[in-house]
Amino acid sequence: MLKDKKILLGITGGIAAYKAVDLASKLTKMGAEVKTIMTAHACEFVSPITFKSITHQSVLTKMFDVNADIEHISLADWADLVVIAPATANIIGKTASGIADDLLSTTIMATTTPVLFVPAMNIHMYENPIVQENIVKLSNLGYFFMEPEYGMLACGYEGKGRYPENEEIVFHIVTYLKYKKDLLGKNILITAGASREKIDPMRFITNYSTGRMGLALARAAYIRGAKIKFIHSLLGVKAPEYLNSIKAISAKEMYNSVLKDFPESDVTFMTAAVADYTPIKSSKQKIKKSDNLNLELKRTKDILKELGEKKTSNQILVGFAAESENIKENALQKIEKKNLDIICANNLNVSGKDDTEILVLGEGKEIKLIGNKFSIAHQIIDIVLKSSIKLNI
Repeated sequence: MLKDKKILLGITGGIAAYKAVDLASKLTKMGAEVKTIMTAHACEFVSPITFKSITHQSVLTKMFDVNADIEHISLADWADLVVIAPATANIIGKTASGIADDLLSTTIMATTTPVLFVPAMNIHMYENPIVQENIVKLSNLGYFFMEPEYGMLACGYEGKGRYPENEEIVFHIVTYLKYKKDLLGKNILITAGASREKIDPMRFITNYSTGRMGLALARAAYIRGAKIKFIHSLLGVKAPEYLNSIKAISAKEMYNSVLKDFPESDVTFMTAAVADYTPIKSSKQKIKKSDNLNLELKRTKDILKELGEKKTSNQILVGFAAESENIKENALQKIEKKNLDIICANNLNVSGKDDTEILVLGEGKEIKLIGNKFSIAHQIIDIVLKSSIKLNI
């Protein structure tokens, strides 16, 4: 996803500077060309040669070098994206004030390409009204920001300010190389995961869904600016901290949560693998082993069908169908029966994997998508935006 992309990585003087080494490694392995600028304070935490060894590209630390080009101009023109990770309160403040007094700050001032800041600092510094005002100011000017994570900080405090997972930074980088905040002001509801129907305190009915596709959609839509409600059952992967996540393990819990939040949603993606059946009666005590066990099941409520009946002309409803045969035919029937705008159908043989193949049907169109789930998530969102004038985007 990053092959031949040019990433300029700016490292500032925070303890999290050492974590950016792994970020540089990930970007390089994904095919990106990574050049690095380190501030004088960053060099106190990590040696420039470390980044040079990882990226096999130049690492610059000084504003003036008689043997080099005018670096802040040449690097600003060279990059497809500038990433400041970690971003201290100092570099955020300098950028917000238009101060350019070293190689990194002058390069930020000179670039016309997107800039992503990854703040990492003490909780009180991050929450300082001046820092927050600077972040808002820069965001309004078109600069991108990630939220730091909550956790134990190097200073001994516990709170929001920790450097995010590098995998999440990569997702943001991949997105901002192509998209801006084109979903700002939109409410998007996404369900994901495998429901669990209780038989007794030890046993339950579930399925193989990992929730990866729903999580990819939630992540992609969030990074593009949408307000997300992510309602999930059991997930095979960890949901990022920044998502507004709600656990709904059983089909009944999923029904209650989705019906509550659906009226406020502009777009709803129903990717969750909700159980079609649940035990008529679950035992409060563990059922003892026997030669035979008869388990009586009843139908759960059809959440998607009910949403199709309730949706207004200003709402878009996207269903998902995992099929083992007659994929297109079964998906088209589902669109009609459940009053969907779009349906995404996939073969069960590729479910649960990072790469997938999805057939998108709706409004008389048929589009086949192949690739990793995050890339496909963006493409599905693009299809939704292009295929409907309801959202006025």
